[in-house]
Amino acid sequence: MIPAVDKFYAVAICAAIGAMILNPLAAPETVSIFAAPLFVFALAVMLGLALWFSWKGTTSPADGLWFLAAVGVGGTAALVLLYGHGGAGKVSAAFWVFIVGLWALAWRGIDCLAAFRSLTVNRQRFVDVMIPVLFGAWLLFLWEVIVAGFEVPHVLLPPPSSIAARFVSSLDILRADFYQTFMKAVLAGYVLGCASGFAVAVLVDRVAFLKRGLLPLGNLVSALPIVGVAPIMVMWFGFDWQSKAAVVVIMTFFPMLVNTVTGLSEAGALEKDLMRSYGAGYWQNLFKLRLPVSLPFIFNALKINSTLAMIGAIVAEFFGTPIVGMGFRISTEVGRMNVDMVWAEIVVAAIAGSMFYGVMALLERKFTFWHASYRHLR
Repeated sequence: MIPAVDKFYAVAICAAIGAMILNPLAAPETVSIFAAPLFVFALAVMLGLALWFSWKGTTSPADGLWFLAAVGVGGTAALVLLYGHGGAGKVSAAFWVFIVGLWALAWRGIDCLAAFRSLTVNRQRFVDVMIPVLFGAWLLFLWEVIVAGFEVPHVLLPPPSSIAARFVSSLDILRADFYQTFMKAVLAGYVLGCASGFAVAVLVDRVAFLKRGLLPLGNLVSALPIVGVAPIMVMWFGFDWQSKAAVVVIMTFFPMLVNTVTGLSEAGALEKDLMRSYGAGYWQNLFKLRLPVSLPFIFNALKINSTLAMIGAIVAEFFGTPIVGMGFRISTEVGRMNVDMVWAEIVVAAIAGSMFYGVMALLERKFTFWHASYRHLR
């Protein structure tokens, strides 16, 4: 029996192709799909795959690669029609039916890869990495096609190609902004905030009454609006990176404090009794039992703070900074209507924040390999 979902993919592709072939020009100014020979070839490839693989009801990864290869051909044909043959803003409704069919084919290909389970660990890891990469590439393609197809003004939403071009042409500016914001403000504030939060957590754990006194104050500090704190920090510490690092300290202090305090209380009663039977003191108990047990909580705070630090530093730069920095660049380029430069800075911030988070995740896996959440990966 043919699965219903495979029937849907096949029918969607065939309907899209049929609409593209049979639909006449909606208006004299529209661009015909047959103006691009590559588009005709893409139609033939997609038709063949839709009739064979989808109706066959297959879920093998090899067939999924064929689906994705067809998506690549169809996507290239769509971009050639939009940019190479003057189709931007002049495509008919049938073109969007084709994009819907292309979406169905991409979904089917990624679905085949996602259902694949290999006995080889390296191949499985490769598949696990490729699935989000392919999904992200498809979202970028949709972004590009929608902006070009409807001729969305670049002031409102520039296409990924325009952002990439600005990114390449402004590498020196982006590098200087990254160094000012991330290498100076984010890293300094992150280290100080996490270290002070950890130290205060150990102090709270050591002195019982501080838990009732400091934790509510820490909660109060974490609830302070950053747009209100940032100008004050600029007045206290000046316009350079020190004031931004101070904002990052405020944002990262409380997550580390709360997670560390919670983690230090996670040691079981049996383990505590065993340490007491050995005559261990407070500090021996802390370093040999309670800190190792609290590592998952500490790394959870480190991962949360890795993204909060970037956000805090960029927002703080809106309220006073030298003529360099990611937040400064975003605020000034918005005023100049250079939205593609704003998006280029956003890309840099997203990449830096993701890599920072990834480093913390790798360290977590290295030092907490014994935790139950990682046992299935060994």
